[in-house]
Amino acid sequence: MRMQDRICNDKQKIEGLLSSAKTGFLGLTNNDVPYVVPLNFVWYEGSIYFHGASEGKKINYIKNNPVATFVISEFQGTMVSPIPANTDTAYLSIMLFGDIEIVNNLSEATNAMQALLDKYVAGYYNMPLSFQHVARHQSSLGSKTCIFKLTPTETTAKENIKIEEQLYFQGRNIDH
Repeated sequence: MRMQDRICNDKQKIEGLLSSAKTGFLGLTNNDVPYVVPLNFVWYEGSIYFHGASEGKKINYIKNNPVATFVISEFQGTMVSPIPANTDTAYLSIMLFGDIEIVNNLSEATNAMQALLDKYVAGYYNMPLSFQHVARHQSSLGSKTCIFKLTPTETTAKENIKIEEQLYFQGRNIDH
């Protein structure tokens, strides 16, 4: 990483954002053509899990080249300065690199889908997800739902730590 002072090695911060971020961006490539898809996901047992149709552009890219990047980022505010060029953004971002695989083990797929439900609609359902539901579920267009797993072989994190007294808020200007 070029800006060494921005490297984040704080495992607690990294795990926290991996667990709490609602949207991640999956980067794929096929014959040198990039493709980035925003996804709902869950960080579960050291891997990124997400689901999608068993056909379509995303699955074609994955089948042709399973190497992927997954990115999440948290905007924490804009920090102002009397010098315009020193105005900056506070953030934490994480990049995971690895191969994507389709989860064929029904128990693992069900546990991952349950973890997704627990993340996005905690407490809504009064019973755990059944194996049968996961095995039989189809998309609204009729294709089987696939569960995907990205286990990172490399993880990098970068942050610009928020300085509270420099945070911009509506109405703040250079005269205050």
